[in-house]
Amino acid sequence: MLDTIAVEGAGLTGDSRTIVATESTGAGKMPAEILETPASVSVVTSREIAERGADTIEKVVQYTAGVVTDYYGSDDRFDYFKIRGFSPFTYRDGLVLGRSWGGVLEEPYAFERVEVLKGASSTGFGVSDPGGAVNYVTKTPKEGRFGEAYVTGGSFDHKEVGFDFGDDLIEDGTLSYRLTGKLQRSDAEYDYSQDDENFIMGGLTWRPTDQTSVSIVFDHLDKDGTPSGGGHPLGTDFERDRFFGEPGFNYLDTDRNTFTLLVDHDFENGLSFNSTARHSRNKGGFGYAYIYDAQGANDPSDTEADRIFFQNEGTDEQFVIDANLLYETHFDTVESRTLVGVEYNKIDAYGDTGSEYPAVWDGTAPGIDWTNPVHSGPLGALSNRTVTENDQETRAIYLQQDLTFFDRLTATVGLRNDWLDLSETDVIAKTTESGDYSEFTTRFGLSYKLTDELATYVSYAESVAPPGTGTEPTTGTQYEIGVKYQPTAFPGLITASVYDLTMENITTYEAPTYLPATVDKIRHRGFDVEGKAEVTANIDVIAAYSYIDSSIEEPGGSYDGNRFAQVPEHLASIWGTYTFEGDGKRGDMTFGLGARYIGSYYFDNANTRKSEDAVVFDAAFTYAFSENTSFQVNATNLFDEKHVANNDGGALYYNPGRAIYATLRQSW
Repeated sequence: MLDTIAVEGAGLTGDSRTIVATESTGAGKMPAEILETPASVSVVTSREIAERGADTIEKVVQYTAGVVTDYYGSDDRFDYFKIRGFSPFTYRDGLVLGRSWGGVLEEPYAFERVEVLKGASSTGFGVSDPGGAVNYVTKTPKEGRFGEAYVTGGSFDHKEVGFDFGDDLIEDGTLSYRLTGKLQRSDAEYDYSQDDENFIMGGLTWRPTDQTSVSIVFDHLDKDGTPSGGGHPLGTDFERDRFFGEPGFNYLDTDRNTFTLLVDHDFENGLSFNSTARHSRNKGGFGYAYIYDAQGANDPSDTEADRIFFQNEGTDEQFVIDANLLYETHFDTVESRTLVGVEYNKIDAYGDTGSEYPAVWDGTAPGIDWTNPVHSGPLGALSNRTVTENDQETRAIYLQQDLTFFDRLTATVGLRNDWLDLSETDVIAKTTESGDYSEFTTRFGLSYKLTDELATYVSYAESVAPPGTGTEPTTGTQYEIGVKYQPTAFPGLITASVYDLTMENITTYEAPTYLPATVDKIRHRGFDVEGKAEVTANIDVIAAYSYIDSSIEEPGGSYDGNRFAQVPEHLASIWGTYTFEGDGKRGDMTFGLGARYIGSYYFDNANTRKSEDAVVFDAAFTYAFSENTSFQVNATNLFDEKHVANNDGGALYYNPGRAIYATLRQSW
């Protein structure tokens, strides 16, 4: 018997060393080779995140096929991105966080990788919208000593320090720790702005035997920022830094504490157990004044813009736990993998929302003269106020079965049932609505390896997402055909797919769809192709293209046949790096250049306002002083390309402008 050889490659443990991941849990809770998975899955590793200097989730996913970002421009409240035309649900270590729309601005430095699943799939992680899902994988302790520390400075008076290190606490490697942190003090690109952050995360991993691993991770995220510059008046072309909000009423706060427990145990003989649990408390909110003057562009002599004052504050507490058993066996030429699991999720939330409208809407919110801005100060209590308490309890059971025949054909079946108990209390009116739902979803897929490098697949998947108490769940279905190529000559993965995707049973007029109940469905048919490759030791390339044919189906309605808002017909991107190897007198120099094409899209579902096509360039340069010390410069929107990313009918919001940051990094 030979000794066991541990190979650290392109899996989770190698994400800091490669841009090409070959394994993922993105299509479900069962780890699988991406080549053999009958779904389109993209993985952004921590190495790619660092190379591109992606310090927000929007920047992390903006080179991913099928993903559009920044469609709300200078509105910075949430991570605005859509997958295949729909706002995704997000997950952390396989446990639901919520929609990206309305969620917390996550810190990418906390994650080892970001997994993007394209298309419907509630059988994997639970409730979701049909466009796709994003799973964040938390950094956990590793065996052995490692670490890095860095300082960053740059545009908008940006100052930042960070660290990520760990080691074994016991010499035999049975107990390890990891400490990760980031401290940031910065402005945003508009006047009267702020973008401060304190983040700290610590973890312990105990390995009592070779078959058992227990990790506990605590992290604290504290953000003190501003939500928006207030928009720019219609018919104007001001610089991005002009501020038409209210300095004394412009805040975006987050204070969240999270405990995560991860347990793995291998019973041997093919049977293993996995469980992940998380408890989090979050307190946050935002308040700001923004322009909404639909008539401003029609009368150039009227320079007084109407404004709306809006405020939302709340708290939420979540406890979620998932536990599953995986059994792997084989029968002659058939390999079988069976995953059975249960999940429990409890969320208690409290929200206090207020608004004040301009006089034209019978309100008292003051306007602002954009030729001579005079700020009025906070208004005090806002008149239009709602206070709600939301309680959600979800229980689920799921099954995933993979059968591989002759090491070529893999058949996948996913089944899941979610039982949802929802309750919403209007605190002011002292009324309560509740609803109980039982939702069954399925996923079927076939993948066939034509060669060891080339595979093709077909799949059918469903999704379900209850929009709120008292309304029926929104459902989704997707049919997809694709092909994947993973060369053996060099690390690489190319995926191309064609899909037909629908969101149905739309019974809400709320974000993020803003569609009336008469809409029957939204149908997206499209094509995605994406490739990531380390072509040589010196050249890395990431490229993507997407086409989406979007259609709202509202028989007899005004939206029938229109495109869904913020869904470009075409998207394309490419990012490449080239490394000049050092010769002893100097270290390695790496040059990176990227381009992102954003096709035009409608700002509204009525298709009355539309953006223009745009191309944005990004760049990076890294110089290695030594094996462990480097200097890095990243530039986003290198040529400061300016276009209207959102026109909500009352104001303009521009895409982010040029930003340049320099980082000095020491690793060990």
